[in-house]
Amino acid sequence: MHRGKLIVFSGPSGVGKDSIRKKIKFNDFIFSVSLTTREKRAGEIDGKHYHFVSEEYFKSRINENKMLEYANFVGNYYGTDLDFVQKQLEKGNNVFLEIECKGAMQVIDSIDDVLSIFILPPTIEDLEERLKKRNTEDLETIMKRIDKARHEIKLKEQYQYNIVNDNLEKAVNQLDQILETELRPND
Repeated sequence: MHRGKLIVFSGPSGVGKDSIRKKIKFNDFIFSVSLTTREKRAGEIDGKHYHFVSEEYFKSRINENKMLEYANFVGNYYGTDLDFVQKQLEKGNNVFLEIECKGAMQVIDSIDDVLSIFILPPTIEDLEERLKKRNTEDLETIMKRIDKARHEIKLKEQYQYNIVNDNLEKAVNQLDQILETELRPND
């Protein structure tokens, strides 16, 4: 049996990662649901959108080296459970991680044979508008996210692939093509 491949899908907050992922047709992977200490947003379901956990639990997983990657972003922890990922890869399943840039760098730097894909906004101004339209955070938090995005965009060269999300369908098609090319079983 072949070992599965780890897919790192990342980009600044608000760039449209979730919207793109939800529309892709290629589905030969298991989606890894991240842990977070942030509060649930309206409509989010525990175990589907995130595993919502206490800060105490999250820190215990860090201390036990049970996190593949993690980051503290705008006052909340986000991360990937190492045990889940290892078990899936060993079963031959591809594992899709939709994660923050800091966590993506941890994975890219520590694991060989990772498929890494970075999503970019057309411009920083477009990203700011998207974040404002979500209407989920105050202006101060949005500006923190924009400042962080400026730094994250500089990391784009660390990824194998970059996709500019200036058109959702185009970005979805590009991601589908990358996944199909990189993960197609060898006959």
